[in-house]
Amino acid sequence: MTAVTAQRITSADHAREVAARLASEFALGAAERDRLRGLPFHEVERLAASGLLAVTVPAAYGGADLAASEVAEVVRILATADPNIAQIPHSHFVYLNLLRLAGSEEQRRWYFTRVLDGARIANAQSERGGATVAEVRTTLKPLGDGRFRIDGSKFYCTGSLFADVLAALVRLDDPGADSGLAPGEYIAYLPADTSGVEILDDWNALGQRTTGSGSVRFDGVLVTADQLVERSGAVRAPTGYGAFAQLLHVAIDAGIARGALTAATEFVRTRSRPWFEAGVERAIDDPLTIQRFGELAVAVVTAEATLTAAGLAVDAATIPDPGPEAAAAASLAVATAKIVADRAADEVASALFEVGGTRSAAADLNLDHFWRNARTHTLHDPVRWKFQHIGRAVLHGTPPPLHGVI
Repeated sequence: MTAVTAQRITSADHAREVAARLASEFALGAAERDRLRGLPFHEVERLAASGLLAVTVPAAYGGADLAASEVAEVVRILATADPNIAQIPHSHFVYLNLLRLAGSEEQRRWYFTRVLDGARIANAQSERGGATVAEVRTTLKPLGDGRFRIDGSKFYCTGSLFADVLAALVRLDDPGADSGLAPGEYIAYLPADTSGVEILDDWNALGQRTTGSGSVRFDGVLVTADQLVERSGAVRAPTGYGAFAQLLHVAIDAGIARGALTAATEFVRTRSRPWFEAGVERAIDDPLTIQRFGELAVAVVTAEATLTAAGLAVDAATIPDPGPEAAAAASLAVATAKIVADRAADEVASALFEVGGTRSAAADLNLDHFWRNARTHTLHDPVRWKFQHIGRAVLHGTPPPLHGVI
């Protein structure tokens, strides 16, 4: 486990204050880290030491137990500075939530305590080569002695290079006669340095370049039943599990949009020249530039407001026994927010060059990292399917599906 000594966050206000302070630090080197693909090991250590990674630990286990909306705001603040760092703990929060919803008392006590001490969890979930992204081919096989063997490969394992614990999605087809487990999908929580685990730094996307989203291979990895959590209790029930996970993605996109708008504003104020036909001395007095910034500001503020509304809906769906109506409302609210934030992030990050002019395209400035991050991150969970779920709810009264990705 990690050697970081973590502080304790005590309230939502405290969390926002710490997030804002870290964001001001992380923003300074974000463009350079992106240009050089400098992995943010130091910054992630700072994040873990700040206590922000433990804000969802329930109060009964010593955590701040922040609501989903507050966690999303922390992520949004970090994403305005560096969306790579904001995305790294996404799976950390998601798999802490799985423990809260479906883990045993012993599992919750063990992992929540480790996280309060600064431990970091990363995912090993997605796979290449399957018929769809939902297909799980990494196997979990009982050995008959209380242990299970994991074999398979994972891709897009965000945060894995910085992790103490990997949360690996596996499929159990034949649990054996005496394992006490049912067939199905499980999350295996295992130390990142477990024998047979290989973490590869092979992520090469055009954006979100420093998230540590490489591959993980499992070759004869041994686990015991106390490291396994069945997914169905959280994913196939109206728990708000998927809505919470998607809400954090919305927060990242909204943060990118705000960061791009801030960068565009600073550039136009300090470096841009007005178009000669405007008849003004400063770029910020060009009426067409003013108009465009008004449009971009509306897009960003709308994304932030929709994120806030979705966060409140997820809060209502993550109380004890929220009921299917609250869970459905949360998923639809988050789907709406995802569409709005997706558009804002891509539009504002691209418009930065439109309003900044030719000077803003200089390679040494690396202002394109906003657009590359937006374009890459918004590929998560295509918004065209969000429209489908919203439309079916409006026309047919059909609730969104329970599959953990809405």
